[in-house]
Amino acid sequence: MKKILIYCLSAFIPNLLNIVYAQPTQKTNFIVIMADDLGYGDIGVYGSELIKTPNLDQMAQRGARLNSFYSSANVCTASRGGLLTGRYPIRLDIVSDVARPTNNVHLADDELSLAEALKPDGYQTALFGKWHLGSRLEWSPITQGFDEFFGVLHSNDMTPFELYRQNAVIETPVDQSTLTERYTREAVRFIETNQDEPFFLYMPHTFPHVPLYVSNQFSGQSDAGLYGDIVETIDWSVGEVLRTLERLNLSESTLVIFTSDNGPWFEGSPGPYRDRKGSSWEGGQRVPFIAQWQDHIPHGLVSDEPAMNIDIFPTLLNLAGVELPSDRNIDGKDISSLLTNGASSPHDVLFLFDRNRIAGVRSGQWKLVVESHYRAAVPSFDNANSYYAPYGLLFDLKRDPSETYSYTREQSEKAAELHNYIIDGQERFSSTVLKNMWNRP
Repeated sequence: MKKILIYCLSAFIPNLLNIVYAQPTQKTNFIVIMADDLGYGDIGVYGSELIKTPNLDQMAQRGARLNSFYSSANVCTASRGGLLTGRYPIRLDIVSDVARPTNNVHLADDELSLAEALKPDGYQTALFGKWHLGSRLEWSPITQGFDEFFGVLHSNDMTPFELYRQNAVIETPVDQSTLTERYTREAVRFIETNQDEPFFLYMPHTFPHVPLYVSNQFSGQSDAGLYGDIVETIDWSVGEVLRTLERLNLSESTLVIFTSDNGPWFEGSPGPYRDRKGSSWEGGQRVPFIAQWQDHIPHGLVSDEPAMNIDIFPTLLNLAGVELPSDRNIDGKDISSLLTNGASSPHDVLFLFDRNRIAGVRSGQWKLVVESHYRAAVPSFDNANSYYAPYGLLFDLKRDPSETYSYTREQSEKAAELHNYIIDGQERFSSTVLKNMWNRP
C-alpha cells in the first residue's frame, strides 16, 4: 500500500508543479484619466460644495488621495508631455507654446512615451480623448505607441477641430456635447476587448477646457452652472470605467489614476490656492490626484507628500516590471510606495516652470517663487531691481498653503538653499551648451 501511495505521489507532484509553474504572472493594467483645466477644488473630496462627484469621492475612499500633487507645467501641451515621458517639459522642447494647427510644437519622435515603453512587454495601448502633443497626423498618438486613437489632436478652441479614429477624420464639425460619453464608450469597449491581456488606457478628456458643451443627459444637474455639469459628466465617466472593471473582475489587477493637466482657467476652483492656469502659484499647478488599486492601495490613504505627474511614467514602468530607459534623463520618481504605504516623497525638490524659466521650486513644506507676470513691473522676484531680491518669496505651505505671507526674512538660509536649487537647475536645463546633452544619462 505504501509503495502504491509513493508511486501515485511521484506521478502527481511533477504534474502539479507543471501546473503551478505554467500559470502566467498577471501583469498590472493601467488607466490614466486626465481632465483638462480642472481645478483642485472642483471635486467633492477636495472641498467642492457645488459640484457633486460621488464616483471620484468613492474612488478616493477606496484608494489614495495626494494633496500636494503637481502638473509638470502650467499649460496643456507641456504638462501632457511631462506625464507621458517622465521628463520635465523643458527637456522635450515643447515649452515655447502649446501645440496648435498653426505651429510645429510636438512631441519629438525620439521621445519615449509610456505607451511605447509598455508595448514591448505585451501591453495593448489606447488613447481616447485629447492628444495635444502635435496637430498633424505625422505627430498623432498612433506614431507614439498607441494602438488605438479615438479623439482630437488639440484643444477645442482651435480650428480645424476634427474627431479622429486612428488617422482618419470621422466627424467635422465635432458634436462636442457628447464627446465625454463617446470617449467613455470607447474606453469600456477597449477594456472588455482586452480583459485577458495587459493594457494601458489613457483618457485625456477634452473638458472642462472652454468652450463648454454638455449633453442633455447632464445639462442643468449641477449647482455650479455649465462648468459644473461638465465636471459631473466626467465624474459619471469615471464611474462607468470603475464599474466596468468590477464587472469584469479586473479591479485587483488594474491601477486607475485620475488627475488634471493644470489648474483651472476662466472658471473652476483652485481650492484654497493662489491664482490659476498659466501661473507658477499653487493654483496653476497643484492638481487633484486620486488612485485606486484594489488590495494594493489601502482605503482612504491621504498624503501631503509632494509629487508630480512626471512620476507616473517611472511608477507604471516599475509596476509593470519594465526597466527605465538608460539613454535619457528621467526626472520623475517611482511613487508606488507613497501610494501603497504612505511613504515619504522621493523628491528632494520639484521644479515649477513657466515656459523655459524655473519660476518656483517645492521642497518639503517650503516653496520659493521667483517669477510671476501678474501686475509685476519686474516679473522676476530675484531680479536685482525687485523688492524681493535676492531670493524671492519663500512660503511655508504647511502653515500658509495659500502663499499669502513670505518668510524669506525669517528663513533666509532656507530661501538661499532653494534659490541655489533654482540657479543650478536653470543652468542644467536651459544652457545652450548642454542642450544637445539633454538626452544623455
